[in-house]
Amino acid sequence: MDLFDYDAELRLHTAHFFAAARVGAGDRVLDIGCGTGQTTREAARAAVDGSAVGVDISEVMLEQARRISADEGPSNVSFELADAQENTFPPLYFDLCISRFGVMFFADPVAAFTNIARALRPGGRLAWLVWQSHDRNEWATVFSDVLAASIATPGRGPFSLADRTATESMLTTAGFTDIDFTEIDDPVYYGPDSAAAYDNLIRLTGFTAFLTALEPTKADRARTRLREILADHETETGVYFDSRSWLITARRP
Repeated sequence: MDLFDYDAELRLHTAHFFAAARVGAGDRVLDIGCGTGQTTREAARAAVDGSAVGVDISEVMLEQARRISADEGPSNVSFELADAQENTFPPLYFDLCISRFGVMFFADPVAAFTNIARALRPGGRLAWLVWQSHDRNEWATVFSDVLAASIATPGRGPFSLADRTATESMLTTAGFTDIDFTEIDDPVYYGPDSAAAYDNLIRLTGFTAFLTALEPTKADRARTRLREILADHETETGVYFDSRSWLITARRP
């Protein structure tokens, strides 16, 4: 899926996310793993008298975020190339930290969460979306027999914060309180029909690399199987796969 389509994929999750974030008009918002900046821009629009800063480790995505923001606004948004685990944020500055599936990849999550906590003022809040386990996410398990190599992630990957008890412990160690987990079970959206969904998925770097590495006959079989899977999930309103995630909220005391 190209960079823009990721926002469409998660549109149902995003509605829950901002309902929980409760961005205030004067809030200064930090968006971790902002990608192309949709969530950062939405936060900035809500924080009409405040600001929103999006950080990511991908300059390619940040360049697109800046282009979109230059065309569409708002003016109180900015983007920085930074690893939130070690970046020096202004201390006690932000009112709210948000992240839509961007905090699962830190090599040392406790260090990262502690660094983020330092950037929040006393009483500052966080609202994060993270995936539950691999086996609870159909968008991952359904492709395992065809594209397992593109789903497996070395080290800490997209499901690294699935264990509620372990994640709560890490957040507590980092200094957060009032930690709450809400289950989100909305599906992810891959396109208006199976053909469009196939085109979106085949553009993903991991999928392309996996198929390129296969022998031509096996690659053809994998493509055929992928089309079959997508056709099986096509509905009148698009192609959807079940998902389970945690919406985590917490506060810095």
